[in-house]
Amino acid sequence: MSGRLILVRHGQTVANVAKKLDTLPPGAPLTPAGEQQALALAERFGSGGRPAMLVSSVALRARQTATPVSEAVDRGLEVIEGLHEVQAGDLEGRSDEDAHKVFMGVFRSWYKGDLDERVPGGESGHDALGRYLPQLDELRAAHLGGTDAGTVGDVVVVSHGAIIRLAVTAMSGVDPAFAVTNHLDNTDAVVLAPTPDGGWRLEQWADKLPPFEGPSRGGADDPMG
Repeated sequence: MSGRLILVRHGQTVANVAKKLDTLPPGAPLTPAGEQQALALAERFGSGGRPAMLVSSVALRARQTATPVSEAVDRGLEVIEGLHEVQAGDLEGRSDEDAHKVFMGVFRSWYKGDLDERVPGGESGHDALGRYLPQLDELRAAHLGGTDAGTVGDVVVVSHGAIIRLAVTAMSGVDPAFAVTNHLDNTDAVVLAPTPDGGWRLEQWADKLPPFEGPSRGGADDPMG
């Protein structure tokens, strides 16, 4: 096996600042601070090896975050359906405390194993994983599948905090208690390595390395993180 899967949360948006549940693509744009985060992300990747593939969700904030990376590493950006954020449904656009509590309540129920629970008017855990994980499986087969793969190397996916945390829990078996309480800040990354048995080994979660335990990194004001 060669290469890793690197899942990156997008840069700061105007909806993040306003604490709005912003999940329906194309969604809000980056703030000036988010644009600077995207440039810093590009510098990080530009100083390392060139990824085999650079992907973003269809959301505007993900594309705006990935574009400077594409320019820095001289790798085209592929926008893929299905990699967008967990859909907030009837809560879309709301910033009030009650809406955040409802969203986070559903989110936590998924980590307890109840993937049938649904955001009002939005997605269940099964819905979200059912359209997100197959896209990662295809990227793995094309670029992380060993000698039979095409262009081999890291696959970088610019996506969204809540769906990344949910997907990585399902993929790697990390303790759900760790995943639900450890927020991903804007442009934080989760790094996974494919294993010969078809699974994934979690190598890094933002600034944390194995073993993945310990207190929350905060972020309670941002349910998308």
